[in-house]
Amino acid sequence: MSTKLGPIGRLMKMIHGPIYEARLRELVRRITPHLREGDRALDVGCGVGTLGVALMEGEQAPTGLIVEGLERHRRGGEPITVHSYQGGVMPFEDDAYDVVILADVLHHAPEHDQLLAECARVAKRLLIIKDHQRAGLLAWPRIALIDWAANAPYGVSCLFRYHTPSEWSEIERRHGLEPIERIERMRLYPFGWNLLFAGRLQRLCILEPHGAAGQNGAATGPVSERNEAAAST
Repeated sequence: MSTKLGPIGRLMKMIHGPIYEARLRELVRRITPHLREGDRALDVGCGVGTLGVALMEGEQAPTGLIVEGLERHRRGGEPITVHSYQGGVMPFEDDAYDVVILADVLHHAPEHDQLLAECARVAKRLLIIKDHQRAGLLAWPRIALIDWAANAPYGVSCLFRYHTPSEWSEIERRHGLEPIERIERMRLYPFGWNLLFAGRLQRLCILEPHGAAGQNGAATGPVSERNEAAAST
């Protein structure tokens, strides 16, 4: 699906370029340690497949890692295998992928509970969720602004629905997801942008789908809570 950009859209895309690159590097840094040799991963809402390529080509990428994508509107020419998905049941068997990744996708999904249930179904070992959270001063308008600015140039609609940390915990419990690591504060963007749009507004959670406990090489213990030393937001 192609989107023609006007002058304002092109300017927004140009400004967003360095922000997106910083976000991509941080996601790769955070996700890679949880991947294993020979893993097959699925990036849900993969866009053009940039994250999948970055994970496979990273310096610390495990041998034999394969990342595929899932997307409603395939652009064509993606550098990874991208499967088409129009909602409902995903075209995969249970436990089809070792790891399923949802990077800033759930807050765009009208049926986010259904999507999350399907992701948990096809994830054999880990479900990795990166998303926004409503935490801190003026959290909603700050998240809404960066969300809109990042997606408007590409014609992606925003629902402007963001969860609080406690709401995220309830969602995890409702879907039988066991957190093994939560990062509740992140330096995701270049310095100046972090002051306004990162910190406590960004979270990443590493989760075990129901029945996967013990597949990560150790008994499931208390969740690891991590906060980046960032400016207060």
